[in-house]
Amino acid sequence: MLMTLWSALLAPAFTAFGSPITWLELAAFVLSVWMVVCNMRVHPLAWPLAFIASLLYFALFLDGKLYGEAGLQLVFAALALWGAWQWRFGRTSSGELLTVRRLGLRGLIAPTAFTLGAWPLLGLFLARFTDSPLPYWDAFPTVASLLGQWLLARKYEENWPTWIVVNTVSVVLFGLKGYWLTVVLYAAFIPMSVLGWRAWRRA
Repeated sequence: MLMTLWSALLAPAFTAFGSPITWLELAAFVLSVWMVVCNMRVHPLAWPLAFIASLLYFALFLDGKLYGEAGLQLVFAALALWGAWQWRFGRTSSGELLTVRRLGLRGLIAPTAFTLGAWPLLGLFLARFTDSPLPYWDAFPTVASLLGQWLLARKYEENWPTWIVVNTVSVVLFGLKGYWLTVVLYAAFIPMSVLGWRAWRRA
């Protein structure tokens, strides 16, 4: 039964730019757009949507041998649970409930340095120990997305420019793999991230 369901999810829903768009990718696309809209509005429904969409994208990327992105989706699923807890119960260092705020340049130095250092290390790992066709393209959005998720869960405004960078690189990565609906999704995420950034700045 599971194999039948898996085959049905990987069946083409339609074709775009000469590549089949599977039902799996279509479902993940719809849930991801809904999730970002909820994030823009600081609505807690974003986290269960993120959890489900992450699991769907895990299956899609694993099938496409994008192991860094596939592994990232499992981390995203776990972080969605953590993020939901943070938005409901998380507190600042002074003990106040989390609100939309800025981390600041000084606060970003250490996590950004960690991200830039982890990128080539993960790329090297994927190049040597997996059959990933795009190890370094795969590695960058993987590690940078972890930074974005942490900033988002802690309600730091800087999550939005982080997502702009991640989504721009992801457009290229998924285009190289022929995931055209996901290319459209991540391209749409770029202006949505700009709008989210503006909304959070007003907040």
